[in-house]
Amino acid sequence: MTMGRFTDKWTGTKHPRTGTRPHPAAELRAALLALNGPHTRFTVREGTAKEKADLVAEFELPAIEVTLKTRMRLNPDAHELRVLEERWEPTADNARRQYGRGPADKVYRQWETTAGPDGRRQKTETSRFSSQDMRAPLQRVVLGAGWTWRGTLLKF
Repeated sequence: MTMGRFTDKWTGTKHPRTGTRPHPAAELRAALLALNGPHTRFTVREGTAKEKADLVAEFELPAIEVTLKTRMRLNPDAHELRVLEERWEPTADNARRQYGRGPADKVYRQWETTAGPDGRRQKTETSRFSSQDMRAPLQRVVLGAGWTWRGTLLKF
């Protein structure tokens, strides 16, 4: 395995299929913003100067204090979308929130305790969100537009 493929795996970098013609940056931006809608649990918006991003995808689950943010920067010359995936989530003991970055596949669940038909307490899952629920649609749009999804860990 070459070093490039190793770092691609580590950073979550994905390349479009060979022969896919790259779309203009404006079309890619519009397609990413078009992901917003009633059936999407995350939002894609214009990035701010403070975020140092062209676009930002965000998901929040306030009940369990989880925030996922994907900052995206267009590089039209290389047909790459540079991506920094960040997450804020509770620690194992729920004492505080911890920060992480990179393409971690995580599933977040919210539970409710109710009385079952026999009167005994049971846990029922009321909400579930996977980091793939946000990453996969973004990657489909980027790769389908002939651009590389270039994951970054340190410098954005």
